[in-house]
Amino acid sequence: MRRHTLSRRALLGAAAALPLAHAARAAAPMMGPSSATHRRIALGDFEITNLLAGTAPREDPHSIFGLNVDDDTFAEVARDALLPTEVAQFFFTPTLVNTGETLVLFDTGLDPAGLTEALSGAGYSADQVDIVVITHMHGDHIGGLMGADGATFANARYVTGAAEFDHWAAAENDGFEAKMRPLAEQTTMIEPGQDAAPGITAVEAFGHTPGHMAYRIESAGKSLLIGADFANHPVFSLAHPDWEVSFDMDKSAAAATRHALLDMLAAERMPFIGYHMPFPAMGYVKRTEGGYAYLPESYQLRL
Repeated sequence: MRRHTLSRRALLGAAAALPLAHAARAAAPMMGPSSATHRRIALGDFEITNLLAGTAPREDPHSIFGLNVDDDTFAEVARDALLPTEVAQFFFTPTLVNTGETLVLFDTGLDPAGLTEALSGAGYSADQVDIVVITHMHGDHIGGLMGADGATFANARYVTGAAEFDHWAAAENDGFEAKMRPLAEQTTMIEPGQDAAPGITAVEAFGHTPGHMAYRIESAGKSLLIGADFANHPVFSLAHPDWEVSFDMDKSAAAATRHALLDMLAAERMPFIGYHMPFPAMGYVKRTEGGYAYLPESYQLRL
């Protein structure tokens, strides 16, 4: 029987004659960066959901953080943390606490649209919120309270610190007048140590603003601190609590607050939520030889 063989030249020719099926496909489109917009954990009998209500770059972070250190020091710290010195990314992270009886929202982002979109993505609607707690009254925390259609949370009452409300009520601040003043009659003023709701206790954190407060969440033997803005960056603020921050109204009091809360978190090995920490904004504090370090939550809060 005669054997038929194909030369290498013939094989190449046959391959060239095949239809270019793969080349006819359109290339997959570039999608751009993406991020999750909510993160939910259990804390005892409570559910806690962080909402990414917005994120934005901020140029020249040294004009915000480390005002009392020179450029070389700031650049060295940034380089050691593999961070750029030209820009920082800010995150705006309201938090929902579902106690099983009450749905409590902490802070409201920059505007109603960003917040309600994040709520919807997490499976909630604004009319389900029972209590809105305002940790302090900077615009990125009260911006979602009111919009063109009026109050965002039709069924909610409000809780905030008495010292914080009194300061802004006397300050002739446009944001306060537009967003918070119309809700004054529905707002309960509390002091550090008082409860915003069962299992949710105000913690003094003055300095960032005159009445800024954090909140300790406790359920079934588990604890977590909603830290708001006591430390606004994992490196330039938390790891260097004595660095001055442009947004802190009383810089020495803010530094003292950072030390006190960081010591507590490290000693108790308690997780915390930082409003401006990289999303999902949950982590721990570790004492180091030089001070403190931020440890982002990996899987501890899933267990």
